[in-house]
Amino acid sequence: MTNYLDFERPLAEIEGKAEELRAMARQNPEADVEQEAAQLDKKAADMLVKLYKELTPWRKCQVARHPDRPHCRDYIDALFTDFTPLAGDRNFADDLAVMGGLARFNARPVVVLGQEKGNDTKSRIERNFGMARPEGYRKAIRLMELANKFGLPVVTLVDTPGAYPGKGAEERGQSEAIARSTEKCLQIGVPVISVVIGEGGSGGAVAFATANRVAMLEHSVYSVITPEGCASILWKDSEKMREAAEQMRLTAQDLKQLAVIDRVIPEPLGGAHRDSAKAIVEVGKAITEMLSQLDGLSAKKLIEDRRRKFLDIGSKGLAA
Repeated sequence: MTNYLDFERPLAEIEGKAEELRAMARQNPEADVEQEAAQLDKKAADMLVKLYKELTPWRKCQVARHPDRPHCRDYIDALFTDFTPLAGDRNFADDLAVMGGLARFNARPVVVLGQEKGNDTKSRIERNFGMARPEGYRKAIRLMELANKFGLPVVTLVDTPGAYPGKGAEERGQSEAIARSTEKCLQIGVPVISVVIGEGGSGGAVAFATANRVAMLEHSVYSVITPEGCASILWKDSEKMREAAEQMRLTAQDLKQLAVIDRVIPEPLGGAHRDSAKAIVEVGKAITEMLSQLDGLSAKKLIEDRRRKFLDIGSKGLAA
């Protein structure tokens, strides 16, 4: 069953009518409804093109948060082989919001890690909706150190509203853990590739995405704060999230123009949730190309390339 977003309600009505006609035909084989259903299909297809032709930043936020978008686990299952999950930060606990381990990508040994939101009520609660606690970032640091020790590229998949802001997380050093994870991204002498597959929220995303190459799916978002949070601070009204999203330059297209990211990965028409398999294939192609760009570079060159990338942020596209 398709989960429709608010702005997709007219589309839901048309596709629903087409399905009702076909259900009627299944119950009564003599009913001739295929022509009418086909007309509704065409109308729905045209509307889908129109809706997604120029999505507003707020609508992109809604698409990025769609519950049916493929998540970190889906990408790992489809793109990586011999995945061996590694758990725990060797200090406090294992954070299920962060998953990662050793794997092979196109037969090449790598370390893969990312935030996992879960795909049903039970798993979302277990995964804390993709909001990592300090032990999650310390687990990521441990995996990055392992990758550096054995010379393995690191691939990160970013999908989080932000780091978990709870009392316990703050008591255990949330901000320090995020800073250390970001620092570790900059220090390791192996290729680091990052893909924002949904939400790239605040320091919780930066701690995974301080990479040599950063890509975003076409309808993903990446920002220092959520539009609702920004609206609450600026206007004391979270309902002004649409206005906030317009001003924040959080879309993949804006961030490519600003040179914050390196590439935009196309999504299937209607978003990654409408054709997960196709979206995953496109992400796989992008990871392959980005890794090939870094092949042959020394550890010193990789570290310098990464540092220069982030030092240069803010020097391009601000007048656009």
